[in-house]
Amino acid sequence: MIRIYHTDTIDEEEIFSRSSEQRDVAPAVSAIIAEVKERKDEALKEFTERFDGVRLDDLAVSEKEIEEAVREVDPALIAVMSEAAERIAHYHERQVRYDYSVTDEAGVVLGQRVLPLERVGVYVPGGTAAYPSTVLMDTIPARIAGVPEIIMVTPPGRDGKVNPNILAAAYIAGVTKIFKVGGAQAVAALAYGTESIPSVDKIVGPGNAYVAEAKKQVFGQVGIDMVAGPSEVLVIADALSNPVYVAADLLSQAEHDRMASAVLITDSASLAEAVRDEIEAQLRTLEREEIARASIEHNGKIIVVKDLKEGVRCSNRIAPEHLELCVEDPFAMLGEITNAGSVFLGRYNPEPLGDYFAGPNHTLPTMGTARFYSPLSVDDFVKRMQYSYFSKDALAEHAGKVSLFARSEGLTAHARAIELRFEEEEK
Repeated sequence: MIRIYHTDTIDEEEIFSRSSEQRDVAPAVSAIIAEVKERKDEALKEFTERFDGVRLDDLAVSEKEIEEAVREVDPALIAVMSEAAERIAHYHERQVRYDYSVTDEAGVVLGQRVLPLERVGVYVPGGTAAYPSTVLMDTIPARIAGVPEIIMVTPPGRDGKVNPNILAAAYIAGVTKIFKVGGAQAVAALAYGTESIPSVDKIVGPGNAYVAEAKKQVFGQVGIDMVAGPSEVLVIADALSNPVYVAADLLSQAEHDRMASAVLITDSASLAEAVRDEIEAQLRTLEREEIARASIEHNGKIIVVKDLKEGVRCSNRIAPEHLELCVEDPFAMLGEITNAGSVFLGRYNPEPLGDYFAGPNHTLPTMGTARFYSPLSVDDFVKRMQYSYFSKDALAEHAGKVSLFARSEGLTAHARAIELRFEEEEK
């Protein structure tokens, strides 16, 4: 059963602590990466056989397989994914940055170019659940950014095939190439390249502990979006909230995995008790009851605060991945929220709407990293290159200042690079 805490009667550390129950997978991941670097495709095939139960002769997904998948998927789902893709594109198109130059000083030009990355890798999880929504969310911003090549990796089933819903989503989103490989070995392949899989500039997308660790270990060789932890939702709800809705929203994240976190903050003790009872009732109806129950019992919390202002302070301290504001005036509260990945305003805007359809991205910072990380966006798929131009007269005007600054740091060669350009004229 989910636990109820009262901020006026219990130590804050217990309220705000996150589960640290994690295996140390770093040595295993290091070994996998080393094998892929050395033996490339052959290592990928062996790991796929060991972890996914299928031996593949060819790691690439063919055009024929994609066409068959699109025909196989329910046309109604194709239509929904296509509409979701349009909404995601519509939202992310407003994030596009443009080149600029500044010429407000005689003889000086300062500017910036915004350039797409040449090739990115998108990791799409498999295993207990397949997420075509991740394909759309992680690929469409890259396409809008102008990335020429988008390489997707995803683990195959025991039949050697990729989930058709994932392939259909990849077709809709505009993925360039798809490979049947998952886990840390897929991350290593994207980072270092193999005979089949080209190396990329950046890897994005969620995964299990092995994938997250692999992304950490290859960072520097390639860029990464973020190191994602278990899924999280925090609901701030007032006394007028419907406990049935609130419980359902909490369970929508709890069913992701056993380590997922579902937290309710409320100023109503009666709502807290009603949500606790409703969670128990709804748990018994879920197909993934075992997973959701483990999440609720180990990481679920209901925090009763003296008022909603304290609730907002608690939320900002937790910095949740998903934050629902189930209150009378959510827009008034929004201005007080400083740390959250994605905020859902109102009683009829549950977090799953954002997972699939609303438009903002669902690849979000977790484990409190919303204090300094942002949702995946077009910015993740571009690099900014700055430039400057100074004429001779412009440099002459500022030469003494630069020389003084450089010598104050003890960098005389820096200063001389400026001074030498004018010594002949001074003689």
